[in-house]
Amino acid sequence: MSVAAPRGLMPPGCCPLFAGVAVHDAWAPYDTYEQATHALCGAHVLRELQAVTETAATGGQWAARLAQCLRTLKHATDEAREHDRAGLDPVWLAGQIRVYTAAATVGFNVSSGRGNEIEKKHHALARRLLDRQDDILRFAHDLRVPFDNNTSEQSVRMVKVRQKISATMRVPQGAQDFVTIRSYLQTAAKQGRNALDVLIALFEGRPWMPSTT
Repeated sequence: MSVAAPRGLMPPGCCPLFAGVAVHDAWAPYDTYEQATHALCGAHVLRELQAVTETAATGGQWAARLAQCLRTLKHATDEAREHDRAGLDPVWLAGQIRVYTAAATVGFNVSSGRGNEIEKKHHALARRLLDRQDDILRFAHDLRVPFDNNTSEQSVRMVKVRQKISATMRVPQGAQDFVTIRSYLQTAAKQGRNALDVLIALFEGRPWMPSTT
């Protein structure tokens, strides 16, 4: 089981027994879920690498190379799922991991001087890319793990929009009713279920429930 978590959606203590894979953006409180397996969102990493290529005075090529490596791996995992493969070719994957490690190591070294705030940020990123390499590349080792947490952020976005424009969110019951219905429908959609079918089942007293296996 995996869950993609946007920042602030799963604060510490909310799911203390969660033992699946949590896909997130490396926000520190997520690491308090010690029973969970962690995977870092690839989309967030790509944005940070793009920032390096745009702000590095010199030596930013490592970020572009590493970003291309991640995109190559994502494309390979998408294709593997499309063709119902169990995983990526281990020899090819090992080669891509070497590219990743080499690029991150170069980034760590070229920014080690940390002469200004930009270099400090680049150095911190390169350190995280090395220290949490397994979490960043988890999607490439386990095809059940998504590359990013975009689906969860898209789900939360609608809640935030409704919170801004709808009077029904002014009282706790209205908010609770909305998120309950929204959660039910979105979970069903992600499991390939038809929204009308699961709503009919709900009103007939036999609500659809996702598989826990």
